[in-house]
Amino acid sequence: MSESVISETVAAGVVQITMNRPDRKNALDRTSYAGLIAAIAAAEADASIRAILLTGAGGCFTSGNDIKDFAAAAATGQGLTIAIDFLNAISTAKKPIVAAVEGFAVGIGTTMLLHCDLAFAGRTATFRLPFVTLGLSPEGGSSYLLPLVAGSKKAAELLMLGEPFGAEAAEDAGLVNAVIEEGTALEAGLAKAKTLAALPPESVALTKMLLKRGSAQAVAETIGTEAHHFGERLRSAEAMAAFAAFLKK
Repeated sequence: MSESVISETVAAGVVQITMNRPDRKNALDRTSYAGLIAAIAAAEADASIRAILLTGAGGCFTSGNDIKDFAAAAATGQGLTIAIDFLNAISTAKKPIVAAVEGFAVGIGTTMLLHCDLAFAGRTATFRLPFVTLGLSPEGGSSYLLPLVAGSKKAAELLMLGEPFGAEAAEDAGLVNAVIEEGTALEAGLAKAKTLAALPPESVALTKMLLKRGSAQAVAETIGTEAHHFGERLRSAEAMAAFAAFLKK
């Protein structure tokens, strides 16, 4: 497993997958995505694992894509391909996924929450969907799923303006189940993961499948359509200028 992703069994039936690049606020590069995909696949294949707990190291969930790595891969599309592979993996996982969010949840750090079954955020967590501000477009099925959970007006506000928003706004938008005291999201997430792991696993898996059944095809199609446009935007003059400005900071 990549050092940028740590996978470990933390309780009976519970595997914790930790995004582990704290010096980069757990920004996701191609190696990180490969580690996440492998960790989810291993959890799915292990009959002893009944729930997945997803978090980030160093008091931060993830600051989203590593812009330097993403910009370098833009010409070949490699960065986009493996990111989409991760989104397909997390969106189709059969076992329940619980997210524990502290610090930053930016870009894909926010959109991946739409594919988690439960999510908890520390009170000072900050979320952002900065795709438009980077000259890009929505990803992760967010253009379909976010209006469903947040409403069309709120989804337009979050996706089109790309401004940061707090944990309470994330709860109101349906991105997290609850806002709790700073530093306790992992504890809360682990408690719910343990509860899920103690329940009849076939019943849990069936319930998850039925909950996702009505939107599964639309989500898959949206992820693909968004990826097409996102790939085009990556090569656009607007995105190139936005990346260059970001990397000068």
